[in-house]
Amino acid sequence: MGEPITKAVIPAAGLGTRFLPATKAMPKEMLPVVDKPAIQYVVEEAVECGLTDVLVITGRNKHALANHFDRVTELEAALQLKGDEERLRRVNKSSDLANMHYVRQGDPLGLGHAVLRAKMHVGHQSFAVLLGDDIIDERDALLSRMIEVAQEKNTSVVALLEVDPAQTSMYGIATVEATGDDDVVRITGMVEKPSPEDAPSNLAIIGRYVLRPEVFEVLENTAPGKGGEIQLTDALQEMAKDDAVGGVYGIVFRGRRYDTGDRLDYIKAIVQIAVDRDDLGADVRSWLKDFVGRLD
Repeated sequence: MGEPITKAVIPAAGLGTRFLPATKAMPKEMLPVVDKPAIQYVVEEAVECGLTDVLVITGRNKHALANHFDRVTELEAALQLKGDEERLRRVNKSSDLANMHYVRQGDPLGLGHAVLRAKMHVGHQSFAVLLGDDIIDERDALLSRMIEVAQEKNTSVVALLEVDPAQTSMYGIATVEATGDDDVVRITGMVEKPSPEDAPSNLAIIGRYVLRPEVFEVLENTAPGKGGEIQLTDALQEMAKDDAVGGVYGIVFRGRRYDTGDRLDYIKAIVQIAVDRDDLGADVRSWLKDFVGRLD
């Protein structure tokens, strides 16, 4: 069994160009999904899995991220004065979630480079990486299962999702071998965003990773790959071939995932989450049925 895993790294230095002009002055991670910013869902998932030490990799003009998880005493006092206990509870929750830390990425050299910026904070421990574009439904276990397998096998673990073969050019794609567990595979190779005709499978790497600390040394020696960026996929490809670091395993996720990475999927995510809310779901479903019924 590996050591307990308590640290999470959330890369959040991207420019969010798909959502311009909304993200001209506001980080894309702060775009609301119903009534919480996307990044809060991710931090809540980490905390639910016991990862209470959270490092956010930020960039320029990302001050709103730190502000969101900080106290706003004047707002809290105003809500207290009004007797608005429910909104005060929700405001306080975001301030009390985890031990939050921040470091700037500096040069925008890719996901691998962003993860490498966590080296001094993480040290010699295994840790989780959670991408803010992917929101995993709280009713479906993914990260907890990944941590369990990582500790059992003392290895690195990535999340995999079966996708339409026509969409392989949007993801890192894995070559895998079966294990004794239906949801666990051993990864033998990875390629970043292959064309459908070149893809080794339709198992896409999505935004959850549990990594051994050896990934930092590999990343330091990883040359820029596709797009001139340091690709985390390239580093994991090296680790997959190295039994000394336990190789790399994958968890095939079959639960609910909400992709907030582009405009259409962001809208779908809001609708899907709102439909399942106790406080909003009935009204949203009623309106949605009426709206769809009136479409030509």
